[in-house]
Amino acid sequence: MQQTIYLDHNATTPVAPEVIDAMLPFLKEEWGNPSSLHTVGNRAKRALDQARDSVASLIGATDVSEIVFTSGGTESNNLALRGAATAMRKQPSILISQSEHAAILEPADAMEEEGFSVTRLPVDQSGSIDQELLRESLAESDEPVLASLMWANNETGVIAPIHDLATMVKEVDGTFHTDAVQAVGRLPINLQEVPVDLLSLSGHKINAPKGIGALFVRRGTRLHSLNKGGHQERSRRGGTENVPYIVGLGKACELAKQQMDELGQKMTTLRDKLEQGILAVCDCAVVNGGTTERLPNTLNISFEYLEGEAILLMLDDRGICVSTGSACQSGSIEASHVLKAMQLKPSLLQGAVRFSVGRNTTEEEIDRALVAIPDVINRLKDLSPRF
Repeated sequence: MQQTIYLDHNATTPVAPEVIDAMLPFLKEEWGNPSSLHTVGNRAKRALDQARDSVASLIGATDVSEIVFTSGGTESNNLALRGAATAMRKQPSILISQSEHAAILEPADAMEEEGFSVTRLPVDQSGSIDQELLRESLAESDEPVLASLMWANNETGVIAPIHDLATMVKEVDGTFHTDAVQAVGRLPINLQEVPVDLLSLSGHKINAPKGIGALFVRRGTRLHSLNKGGHQERSRRGGTENVPYIVGLGKACELAKQQMDELGQKMTTLRDKLEQGILAVCDCAVVNGGTTERLPNTLNISFEYLEGEAILLMLDDRGICVSTGSACQSGSIEASHVLKAMQLKPSLLQGAVRFSVGRNTTEEEIDRALVAIPDVINRLKDLSPRF
């Protein structure tokens, strides 16, 4: 039986054994409610405090109270966008990019229908935001600004100059949020040095379980809770905390901090080997976002005139798991909105495939993938009237 080669770590990651071990006591013996004042509850609260400290340490937050636990990146993004907007004394103008994740685009669409002004900044062919265009948009706004610009794109891996973007927004007294779901644990982040007000992260991107995440809320940033019914998380997110999963997130953050440099180098080497190997044998391959800085683990390639879904399915038959874009949009037959925003020519839009390596990816797996991928591409080219 062939062993599966998993190259879709931007969609989700396997839960690390160390994370499972850390969680198990809180699924078995330590089942207390952290809001209870007795001994059993206090033990759960101490575990929560330790996990909060681990999350804060990974992203360079100065105060553990700035960490709000959520169910994941989507909730964190919604809480940041809507919670901050409704807490502002005057209705803000919302500023996002066209290449944001659906967890930002869709809340922004809904808020626009409710009367908020929303500006969607274009990106260039490398996937980068034009900083002068951002500056102009900020200067033209008569309302306070709430900007949400992602740290690293989930499809292409393109990294934004968040320090510069956030600084521009802060210069006009705006509020700045970043969706850092793909960046946290893969890039060094120090929020003591970057003027971000709100930052979203998700556990299942860094080898914790699905269903747990966090929102960094810098001290002094006003935020209205979307979950009413309790005073948990300093009244910013009501509901009894998911202690086992929070403990798992804390452990995953500890591992990410310890291993980031080593894993970053390893993933860059494997990603580059995969990229160079594909380009060497597939003359129809084009790297999307390849001219700018990317996440160390992410490779997005368009195979001209071919269908990404067909490539995915044929690779899956060979035991290789990849993606054609965001896992959240996998039911759609539409071309990626990210690649559309990058103004890819039509012949490249449908043939995009995302490869993303992880902590357990091996060089032997990349070698096997580099045998299968050209075979799949050549078979599809033989079936295409374009070749």
